[in-house]
Amino acid sequence: MITRLSHATIYVLNQDEALDFYTGKLGFEVRTDVRMGDYRWLTVGPKEQPELEFILSAITPGMMFDDASATKLKELVASGKLGMGVFETPDCLATYEELKGKGVVFYGEPKPQPYAAYEVVFKDNSGNWFSLCQR
Repeated sequence: MITRLSHATIYVLNQDEALDFYTGKLGFEVRTDVRMGDYRWLTVGPKEQPELEFILSAITPGMMFDDASATKLKELVASGKLGMGVFETPDCLATYEELKGKGVVFYGEPKPQPYAAYEVVFKDNSGNWFSLCQR
């Protein structure tokens, strides 16, 4: 029986830049940073949610992708065509201001939604987009 989700992948164009974004701007913590030859297993996660890790995965040809697939995936990520998820906060307006002050690029301002008190969309430095939501 499956009991929980422990890891999810976020494809990134540059692992070092992504690490800076997720830790320096969003305040996540590094969980694992291990090099295995050319491969780097890099995970981060919210400090308040230690059971969840995001794998910041470089898009490189090899075990998972051939050259053409890696090129196409890089294009999709960079163009923002892949939706990634929702991050929750108890105070969307304050978190929006804090992250905006750190250089996070938002698409609009937080607005009330039928499914949330407030929501606003932002992208990471690779092009992945996320919603920032207050329930």
